[in-house]
Amino acid sequence: MIRILLVDDHVSTREPLAFMMEQEPDLAVVAQAGTLAEARGLLGTDGFAADVAVVDLGLPDGSGEGLIPDLLHAANGGTAALVLTYFSERDRLARAVEAGAAGVLHKSAPVEEVVDAVRRVHSGEQLLSAGEVFEAVRLVRRERRKDHEIRQLLESLTAREREVLQALADGLSDKEISTLLHVGPATVRTHVTSILAKLEAASRLQALVLAVRRGLVRIEQTPN
Repeated sequence: MIRILLVDDHVSTREPLAFMMEQEPDLAVVAQAGTLAEARGLLGTDGFAADVAVVDLGLPDGSGEGLIPDLLHAANGGTAALVLTYFSERDRLARAVEAGAAGVLHKSAPVEEVVDAVRRVHSGEQLLSAGEVFEAVRLVRRERRKDHEIRQLLESLTAREREVLQALADGLSDKEISTLLHVGPATVRTHVTSILAKLEAASRLQALVLAVRRGLVRIEQTPN
């Protein structure tokens, strides 16, 4: 009997899939979880064991890819991970593969295909070719190098330049920033020029996008 753990925050997806799997004579859904925390709690329970986990990537408390290493190193000898998700972004799927997922399926896949994939993963089969795994690892490493380079660029900003960048994120004009920071407008423009140069940005908007994505500045939500 193949013991299955379903990890998906959408009950409307999880429960019908569990029902269909339970109709198979060799499959048993032993547990369901809607969050990373719930899934990790199950893995830490004495006596809990699952052979295959079908994991969604979009969970309320983080990405399902973060659960995959925990599954592979579970105390019961390890649980194979099969990703079942609506996401199609190459970098996100690649991170799941690099984390150790044995296969990736789209949620539009027929139940029969998911059941077949569970059986194949349980038998030790890797649903991805060696080339696909290599490409995923290469993509993730390239993205990490890019993130590292961007972090270094952001860290090169002075405290004053960060203040100017935050003021731009707040929607202030050069004149308003000048008043806020008690400097002349020309000084503000000099800081902006320096920011664009350090971040290798072509515009103020591009600089702001980089800073917001990395959490260097915040964008205040305006009420409707």
